Amino acid sequence: MNSWDYRYPRVVCASGFSMSVQAHDSAYCSPRANNATSYKEVEVGFPSAEEPLLMDYCEDKRDPTGTVYAYVPVQVVTNVIAKHGGIVEGEAPPGVVPLIASRR
Repeated sequence: MNSWDYRYPRVVCASGFSMSVQAHDSAYCSPRANNATSYKEVEVGFPSAEEPLLMDYCEDKRDPTGTVYAYVPVQVVTNVIAKHGGIVEGEAPPGVVPLIASRR
């Protein structure tokens, strides 16, 4: 795998909610670069359900699960992950706090 074409695996949360979270030179992110040490904003795509915390960034509000969300602040993405119980599968770009779901 070349580092310049890496795509992060879809984030799946403990609640079952999932979303694509991407950051690279072709994504709606900041910085708009490959392999940044940390991102301030990332691109979210195709969430499994409408998520109110993301709606301000929704490209097509008529189809919230079939569109992308541009330049979403990493704190918003971290809040979505926390709201849905943490990550059980997948990976988010640097800058998003990797809240891993607790195992009981």
